[in-house]
Amino acid sequence: MPPIAPWTKPPNWDLKEDDLRRAIQAYYASISFMDAQVGRILDALDRLRLAENTIVLFWSDHGYLLGQHGQWMKQSLFEESARVPLIVAAPGMKDSRAKASSRVVELLDLYPTLAELTGLKAPGNLQGESLRPLLVDPGAKWDRVALTQTNRMQNRRQIKGYSLRTERYRYTEWDENGRAGVELYDHEVDPGEYTNLAKSADHVQVRDELSARLRKLVGTRS
Repeated sequence: MPPIAPWTKPPNWDLKEDDLRRAIQAYYASISFMDAQVGRILDALDRLRLAENTIVLFWSDHGYLLGQHGQWMKQSLFEESARVPLIVAAPGMKDSRAKASSRVVELLDLYPTLAELTGLKAPGNLQGESLRPLLVDPGAKWDRVALTQTNRMQNRRQIKGYSLRTERYRYTEWDENGRAGVELYDHEVDPGEYTNLAKSADHVQVRDELSARLRKLVGTRS
């Protein structure tokens, strides 16, 4: 990976294995506690007979690295840090309940989704897209990607990192035109993002196409 990509330096903060295990245990405990509270809310909706006219939306702000690539917390552009949980349950969508979709979506999509599901008119300048088609059919045609951004300080200068996620690839550029580093991972064979293909002669076309798409998307959101 490019030197600028890691946030946790040195890897794992040089903590001993026992300390790392306790940190992971504590994080999993917090997840279990959160799951239990969600269960209480869903049980209450059923008990009060509100489930059939209530939209349930579950998500988080960021993913959280627990030692992958020697990294911890957030502030990275790796999959586990950029990806978040997202569960949507809405009245009239019973056929798609308990079904996962492999399509790539963004948190920007939540507002237009809720607007459509509640019958509200959304502004025309939203950058997100309603997820209703995927709630009806999780395998529906969908050609959108996800953009993630973070910052780094390098030589007293703030460097921006942008990462583009398609269904198959993650492509990342650090600094303008990738001057501080470029990353390309093929999730079809490398879901852990351990092999950077940015300099692979076999992936020049893929890299160039994703680079152009990334810069176009960044330009529309800057």
